[in-house]
Amino acid sequence: MCGRYAFYHPWHEFLETYLIEAPHLDEVPPVYNAAPSMNLPVVHQHEGHRQAEAFRWGLIPHWSKDEQIGYKMINARGETAASKPAFRKPFKTRRCLVPASGFYEWRKEGKEKQPYFIRFTDDTPMFFAGLFDEWVSKDDGEIIHSYTIITTDANPALQELHDRMPAVLPPNTFDLWLNPENQNTDHLTTLLQPWPKDDITFYPVSKAVGNPRNQGPDLVEPQRDLFG
Repeated sequence: MCGRYAFYHPWHEFLETYLIEAPHLDEVPPVYNAAPSMNLPVVHQHEGHRQAEAFRWGLIPHWSKDEQIGYKMINARGETAASKPAFRKPFKTRRCLVPASGFYEWRKEGKEKQPYFIRFTDDTPMFFAGLFDEWVSKDDGEIIHSYTIITTDANPALQELHDRMPAVLPPNTFDLWLNPENQNTDHLTTLLQPWPKDDITFYPVSKAVGNPRNQGPDLVEPQRDLFG
C-alpha cells in the first residue's frame, strides 16, 4: 500500500530534466505529506507530449454515483488492475506517472507504529505507475480528474517494512506506459514489478507525518535518536 508520499524536487528543474510540459501548472510548491484527496501533480500523455496536471488522489471511476468512492481507490494492485471494474478502462487508455521524492511506510515496533521514509539513495525523483479517470457530477456538472497509485510486491530491501510498495517505473518505460494507443494490457502488466535495484534507502522519521495537516522538510529528515 502507498498512503502517503512526498514531492519536493524543484518544479521547473524537474520539468526540464524529464521533458514534461505543464501549461496549467506554472509552479508546484514542495509537498512533504501528500495524502488522499489532495490535488497533486501527475504526468500523462497529451497530443504526443508528456504533460503534468494536478489531479485528485483517489480515483473516482467515471461510472460512480458520487465522489466518495475515491477514498477507497488510492491504490490499485498491479496484479489485477487490468481486470477490476474500477480500473479496467483507465488501464487501457488513461495511464499516468505519479512523481514523488519518496514515500512513507509504517512498521509496528512494540506497541506503536513507526513511520519510515523511503527514497532513492541519490535522492532523484521516483515515478509511480498510476491510472486516472474523469468523473462528472450529475448534480452540478463538476468535472474531477482523479488518480490511483499502482502497487506491487515489495522488493527484498523493503520487505521488512511492508509486503507492498508502489510500482516504480524506470525512465526507459515512460513512453510505453503513457502512450494511450498502446492497449496491450498483458505487456503493460509486466512492467509493474518490484523495483529490481538496490538503490533504495529508508530510515525512521517523525510520527508527525501521521497527521496530513503537518507539512515541512522536517518530516523527511531522519530521526537520529532512533538509529540505535
